[in-house]
Amino acid sequence: MSTQTARERAAWQSIDAGQLLLVATAGLFVVVAVTQVAAVGLRQPDVAVIFGVLIALGELFRMVMPGNREVAPVAGAGAIGYALLVGVGPEGAGPDAPLGVVAAEHSALQVVAVTAAGMLVGSLPHIAVGRNPRPDAMARRLFTVAVIALCFRPLLSLGLVWPLLLAVMGVVVIASCFTDVLIAAMIRAEAVRARFGIALRDEIEAKMALCAATSATAMLIAVATTAMGKAALLIFTVPILVTQFAFRRYAGTRATYLQTVRALSRVTEVGGYVEPGHSRRVSRLAIAMGRELGMSEGELLELEYAALMHDIGQLSLGDPIPGGATVLASPAEQRRIAELGAEVIKQTGVLDRVAHIVHLSSHPYRAGGDPGGAAPPVSPPLASRIIKVANAYDDLVGESADRDRGAAVLERLRHDSAAEYDPTVVEALSRVVDRRPRP
Repeated sequence: MSTQTARERAAWQSIDAGQLLLVATAGLFVVVAVTQVAAVGLRQPDVAVIFGVLIALGELFRMVMPGNREVAPVAGAGAIGYALLVGVGPEGAGPDAPLGVVAAEHSALQVVAVTAAGMLVGSLPHIAVGRNPRPDAMARRLFTVAVIALCFRPLLSLGLVWPLLLAVMGVVVIASCFTDVLIAAMIRAEAVRARFGIALRDEIEAKMALCAATSATAMLIAVATTAMGKAALLIFTVPILVTQFAFRRYAGTRATYLQTVRALSRVTEVGGYVEPGHSRRVSRLAIAMGRELGMSEGELLELEYAALMHDIGQLSLGDPIPGGATVLASPAEQRRIAELGAEVIKQTGVLDRVAHIVHLSSHPYRAGGDPGGAAPPVSPPLASRIIKVANAYDDLVGESADRDRGAAVLERLRHDSAAEYDPTVVEALSRVVDRRPRP
């Protein structure tokens, strides 16, 4: 088998079954929708083109939120607004026109077809510069719009009054938000090997605010376009643009923090205080263990920051510890390194919780606090206990892929679990190490 073929096969096998099912379902929706529109023709093509352009622009300006979540709020608002559209302004409406407006005649399947076309057109510039879209994220957005259209558009034939229509709109979009979050949580739980309940909580915290803003804007677009005509699209798309700008700033700030922390973590490696790659390996181990132990996404982010900077206190040492292995230093020296590292981190002014985690990462599992008895025992937080175990393991194993060596180190950590290391955390490390591919 050639190297290229092996890579392609590995990439294919890395796609989980849930994502494949979602993409296949969305693809089936698109095929059926395009076939139906081709057979009966495009109803009210001017309206379809306007909404299609809005969706395309939204896809063009999509963004990646913390947690590697791809979102396109403007495209979502446009697509959902098209699915909820009741009419297109009073201009030209006859006296017998429903609700006194030109009724929107497009079907649910036309909504799917227009949304798919807009998403494809908006993705072309990204593809042209090598930023390939994430099929699962696009499929989820399309699936959500399809569910809304299939649930709402058949109800228009019932001649519901406006208050009832608005209530139905609200129920449909709320249900679609929860459906989107549920699907995203299922896919994320499988992708990062997290518990479903934890993944669901993370998705709710990360996406519900944006989902609410998108849905509210979509309803506003649908109602305003019905009452005012096509010009309302330009006016009532502004709120979601402002929201997207705010979320983009937030995501940019998070990314800057992480890049800064990663740069700081390399100072100890460049200075020869720790082995190359030590902080990065400890961080990866710690995050995997944190997921194994059910930590939320926010807690995992703090854990990653602390794991990357846990050895920064070594810069204060006159003579580096051989190999940078703090596990071989005396308990007093370990505490001194951790305390000095925490003081450095506190200087940022925004990472006090991370500093607290680093400060207690040198403390024994069952005997925290001041060893001299001046202060009562302090139970180290879970993140500190994770870093202590991950650091000890990497100090003794390093880059070695020898599984026997790793097993021996795990046994040593278990032996010290009576007081030094949390046995629950050590067992989480054991499961993480067991899942690693064999060399």
